[in-house]
Amino acid sequence: MRLTPEEVDHITLLARLELSPAERERAAGELSQILDYFEQLKQLDTENVEPTEHVLPINNVLRVDETRPCLSLEAVLQNAPEHASGMFQVPRVVEAE
Repeated sequence: MRLTPEEVDHITLLARLELSPAERERAAGELSQILDYFEQLKQLDTENVEPTEHVLPINNVLRVDETRPCLSLEAVLQNAPEHASGMFQVPRVVEAE
């Protein structure tokens, strides 16, 4: 399936890309190849294939979430430029109307 120049222009507009004429021609060819692969995939019989989220099994590689001793409130606030009522004070970033 060959993309038209108008379709390539529309895709580059959506992707906010500025391509030279040579880059646009190359992109048209590459995108057309990708669409051809999808056409090939449509021909496969997937009737008895269960949907999955991932092709490979996923194992959690994060550490166990355990509570540990942490700094006291006073230690946390001791280097803060400004604090009040146990909280950091920061400049206002939302302008009032």
